[in-house]
Amino acid sequence: MTAIPSSLENSTEPRCTPVKTALILTAWMIPLLTPSVAEAFCGFYVARADTKLFNEASKVVMVRDDDRTVVTMVSDFHGAQKEFAVVVPVPEVLERGQIHVTSNSIVDHLDAYTAPRLVEYHDKDPCALLRYDFDKAGPALQAAPAPTPAGHGVTIEAKYTVGEYDILILSARESTGLETWLHENGYRIPDGASQVLGSYIKGGMKFFVAKVNMEEQSRLGYTFLRPLQMAFESPKFMLPIRLGMVNAKGPQDMVALMLTRSGRVETTNYRTVKLPTGMELPVYVQYEFDDFYRDMFSHQWEKQGRSTVFIEYAWDMGWCDPCAADPLSAAELRELGVFWMEPSDSIAPLPSSSRRTRIRPPQGGARDVFVTRLHVRYEADKFPEDLLFLETGDRTNFQGRYVLRHRWTGSSDCPAAEEYRESLPARLRAEAENLASLTGWNLDDIHKRMGLTGSEATSESRWWQRLWNR
Repeated sequence: MTAIPSSLENSTEPRCTPVKTALILTAWMIPLLTPSVAEAFCGFYVARADTKLFNEASKVVMVRDDDRTVVTMVSDFHGAQKEFAVVVPVPEVLERGQIHVTSNSIVDHLDAYTAPRLVEYHDKDPCALLRYDFDKAGPALQAAPAPTPAGHGVTIEAKYTVGEYDILILSARESTGLETWLHENGYRIPDGASQVLGSYIKGGMKFFVAKVNMEEQSRLGYTFLRPLQMAFESPKFMLPIRLGMVNAKGPQDMVALMLTRSGRVETTNYRTVKLPTGMELPVYVQYEFDDFYRDMFSHQWEKQGRSTVFIEYAWDMGWCDPCAADPLSAAELRELGVFWMEPSDSIAPLPSSSRRTRIRPPQGGARDVFVTRLHVRYEADKFPEDLLFLETGDRTNFQGRYVLRHRWTGSSDCPAAEEYRESLPARLRAEAENLASLTGWNLDDIHKRMGLTGSEATSESRWWQRLWNR
């Protein structure tokens, strides 16, 4: 390994590691001077693409190990809270202690940590370029009350108040009776939901039904809907989404944040693909990253036939590179349901001055929690089934990461500087073509935004690139 000069030992410029050749129901980088080993990740964090970029987007966190599952549901309900209701199929009658209410901030933190990100590099003076060789626990369990007759073939198996929510666990003999009962009792479920409800009844599912207790919410002092959590055991690793599509006005976005022990999570009944990542983009995208990411995701969704689940992030929870947010603490992970983690299993973050770049892996190896961020845009004709998942043993790190490379503008004069300046037009064209390919944006418009005109925007040796990418 080549020694790093002492003048760079404390530099804030990131030094990269090498690579040798990531509501349920309502709901590349191409280096200019290529080193002997390709750069991996790193760069200075600039911006992220969290769920706030998407309308009608819901978030759900799933913790899974063996048959044990903890689900955290974040409501994307818009309207008077007294009209809020959620109906979720569950595999068993839940006891009081299996239900919990948590904080939005923890889910927001996980959303930020896993969000696709924009990073930037700054080219160095080619004449001075140094070359490196980089070799909270829930309430105690209580006995469930005896089942209560409810009519229409519906049985109230259990009834609780948890936080600001009134919760029922229902069983039903047939779907039309359940649909009628829900309507009569003030639960505004979509008309025509009986067919979907019927499939869950045939599968032996129960129904978790919740609405806001306004008096209790006022007493607790909350003015917003907090996430509901459920812990249960089931051999099925799945997420029900079909009820949410019954009366949907268009495609819906959902981000599923999966916390597991072994590795990346994939869907088994739909294709799971990684979003394009690592591509260099024109520098002006820094000021339009929200628009870029929305259009890029939509374009890739269309290219994949609108029936694909995308991986946006897959990473060991103990570190990040670069960091869009610090990793979650052991206490936060425990609150989300990571039942195998002890509260004392924490990591010490780096000083704040380093957080924009990376947090190193914890000593002693990887943290015992792996996070996968799945983004699905679904509609009834393309997603006729609920999402079924498989936890793989693959712990390969992946992130949706998009790169800005600021050009060097100095006046040094040497052969390397001359070569650098001559190479810039081709590099800028490549950045424009990357952006057009990812988003479907007009290439000529991109050239204008970059200030490329005449020979800078064209290349006789690559004339074919302008035939279809316009």
